[in-house]
Amino acid sequence: MISSQDLVDKVKVYYPNLNESQIHKAYIFAKNAHGNQKRHSGDSYFSHPLAVAQIVADLKLDEESVITALLHDVVEDTSFSLNDISVNFNENIAKMVDGVTKLSKMENLHSSERVAENFRKLTMAMSQDIRVLLVKLADRLHNMRTLCFVPSREKKIKKANESLEIYAPLAGRIGLNKIKDELQDLAFEIINPQAKSSITEKLNEIREKNKNIIDKILLSLREIFVKNNVECEISGREKKPYSIWMKMKVKNIGFYSLHDIMAFRIVVKDVAECYKSLGIINSNFNMIPGSFDDYISTPKENGYRSLHLAVLAFEGNKIEIQIRDQQMHEESELGVASHWNYKEDMSQKKSLGKNIKIPNKDQYRWIRELITLFENSENASDVLKHHQLNMHQDEVFCFTPNGDIFNLPHGSTVIDFAYAIHSEIGNTCTSAKVNGMITPLRTSLENGDQVEIITGKNSRPSPNWLQFVITSKAKSAIKNFIRNEKYQEYTALGSAILQKYFSSKNLEFNEKLIEKKISHFKKKNLSDLYFKVADGSIHRNEILKIVYPDYIEEGRVINYAQPLQKKKKRTSFHLPITGLVDGMAIRYAGCCNPIPGDPILGIINTGTGVTIHQKTCRNLKNFALNPQLVVDVCWKDEDENMQGSYTSQIRVVVENRSGALAEITSVIAKKKININHIKTTNRCSDLFEVVIDINVKNVEHLEEILSTLRISKKTIQVERIGGYYQ
Repeated sequence: MISSQDLVDKVKVYYPNLNESQIHKAYIFAKNAHGNQKRHSGDSYFSHPLAVAQIVADLKLDEESVITALLHDVVEDTSFSLNDISVNFNENIAKMVDGVTKLSKMENLHSSERVAENFRKLTMAMSQDIRVLLVKLADRLHNMRTLCFVPSREKKIKKANESLEIYAPLAGRIGLNKIKDELQDLAFEIINPQAKSSITEKLNEIREKNKNIIDKILLSLREIFVKNNVECEISGREKKPYSIWMKMKVKNIGFYSLHDIMAFRIVVKDVAECYKSLGIINSNFNMIPGSFDDYISTPKENGYRSLHLAVLAFEGNKIEIQIRDQQMHEESELGVASHWNYKEDMSQKKSLGKNIKIPNKDQYRWIRELITLFENSENASDVLKHHQLNMHQDEVFCFTPNGDIFNLPHGSTVIDFAYAIHSEIGNTCTSAKVNGMITPLRTSLENGDQVEIITGKNSRPSPNWLQFVITSKAKSAIKNFIRNEKYQEYTALGSAILQKYFSSKNLEFNEKLIEKKISHFKKKNLSDLYFKVADGSIHRNEILKIVYPDYIEEGRVINYAQPLQKKKKRTSFHLPITGLVDGMAIRYAGCCNPIPGDPILGIINTGTGVTIHQKTCRNLKNFALNPQLVVDVCWKDEDENMQGSYTSQIRVVVENRSGALAEITSVIAKKKININHIKTTNRCSDLFEVVIDINVKNVEHLEEILSTLRISKKTIQVERIGGYYQ
């Protein structure tokens, strides 16, 4: 372990006005508080907060952040309280420690609810001070680095999933790409070691085949820029295994089809030099069509700026090139932390005549949106379940007629755009114009679209919108509106039911009397109680017995010792598809095998019900002349009766070697997927082709197995038959 003086020296390099005594005091306080506590590795527990403080110092954060890092586990794991922190240091540090500390009274919650509640608390804390998030990310990073010492496989997977789904995207949101990449790779190794190993082996093969290729490309690039009199720093690297894995899944392609396994970064002095460098690259190499992105003129939502393109370079290698200036590079490496030093000695810097670039407050809009989601959701778990932070998705940039830019996840619709502007705009949206043309509300937006939202005073969101919106903000706002509307209706109905029932028994309906007994039903107020009466969760007779315990109905003797037995709820079948009447016969077309997640249409067949096809199914052209037979349908929301499995066909081409087919079926079996049928369709001396019928839950589940099969050593080609991607 490093000494407190070593830590002080590390911080003073970038923070010369450091109060050294406070760092020494926090170091000793935390070390004594943790005492003889040990980590799973056998190391002193204090080694963890000290390592977190070092990571915080690497991010060049201020004195209070370093102290918070040293103290962040004191309240959770020792007898000291937040008040002790406040008294010994200051109230601000105590608040930051509280923000990082897990909730203490969560023992009775399910693990997923506990994670969600911790995340809610973290969100509220970081909305007050973004440093809370920076310290928490440093804490999670060190825990992931040492996760190999945790004996429980279940705990490892749980922590890895949390890191992948919550903390890595959060790091990406604030521009900490190095931390994001490391968290993803550490989690990937635990969750899917086979895929990580396979991609690593393929990278080694490429490295062996093209020895010193990165050095050769670097040398050539430097010669080109020297020749054009452009001063720059050029570096090259291989993409991380997890990044490669995700691109294979998202683009639905094999490893060798990726064009950006190798990436090169060119850092120049200013923005003008960025575009000049772009011209130099384009005049010396062939750019791969569709690969150019200008994040300088249109930055990402986390503030990231750079020019991206892919080119066909030396010896036929496809490479990605990023071009940025020095300030953009610093922001990319340190994210929001790169701005933190601007808050120190502001007046002194201004007096020196320096231009200070203050971070755009809009960069933290996503935090405000997260808080809104928590406020509008019934519980924190809903936010995690439906939101998934929307941080790992590709973005599209769309404009209002006034020129305001909105970043949305790829696949966002007009309704998603309306809610991105404001919840009220979304709730009252009636129609929209995209690039001047009236467009259906479910239309997916493309990069550069200009969108004009048309609203109406009496308009209200439709529950059907939930079938095609993809942003969590839109989903949350729609559900909240519907829930509030239903709540008001059910509250009035529940009150009326009780009034009528009490009146029929010649009893006074007295709300004050009912309110006194409300704790018996574990409700916060009368409205909540009325709502439960209306939806059938609480029977009206239960309330009567509690409010009037001595009441005996004339002609009947009630044995109050016998608890009221609840009727067993009838199990009912619910269609997984909206747009049809319950009880209507449906079947899934064998020509295209639609599964949840596929865009679908229904075709009416007289006497047999409705057949569900993918919208891309080639057989739908037969019904073009009979539009009256076509029914507009879509899958229900993920959490509504989306259980069971669906048949999908895949075509796999493998090497004609012993054990090849066994390996393929083993990969499928390990994913706990049933194989219904296997048929060999083509065979030659080098390879053979098989068609496999498998049961999957949805498109995402299918994509996961396709990606896993693609990284198998003996697999040459994998594709879905009659599927969405053909």
